Amino acid sequence: MNDFASAKAVFLDRDGVLNAEIGDYVWRPADFVVLPGVPEALHALHAAGYRLIVVTNQAGIAKGLYGPADVAACHQKLQEACGGIIDAFYYAPGHPSVSESLMRKPGSLMLERAIARFRLDPSQCWMVGDRARDLEAGARAGVRGILVGETEPVAGAPHLANLPAAAAYILRHDSARQA
Repeated sequence: MNDFASAKAVFLDRDGVLNAEIGDYVWRPADFVVLPGVPEALHALHAAGYRLIVVTNQAGIAKGLYGPADVAACHQKLQEACGGIIDAFYYAPGHPSVSESLMRKPGSLMLERAIARFRLDPSQCWMVGDRARDLEAGARAGVRGILVGETEPVAGAPHLANLPAAAAYILRHDSARQA
């Protein structure tokens, strides 16, 4: 990948964007179901030169419901479903009732770490999430946001059905910027 291509990324919330939201913590690989169209959407973004970076709150760790190995097993299942093209996974294990953390969205530390690690240009990046806190984390890091799924709209942010629709939006916007 050339330097220009490596300067852009799509940050992805996990539950509700990449995998099915089951109304409770998703930590067992058997319950981790990759949503339809996600592998294809990720491949299209990757082919356009975007790094793919998952940023997810995992408060169940702080609550003692599961551990880091369980999160890693779900992330491995996602990588296998998508052909191993996800560049990085960041997760925040804290919970507000247990401790304060800048890692946890709407904090932006997960994004900031990836921006530094991959030398990303925030103005060339996108955050795709299913909650306002996802887009707030992106905005704090200077990253544009897209809201997906059945959730309350966020003022000023595109609200699309799912990740495949968000990927198409990003790719249209990207090609319009280059024209």
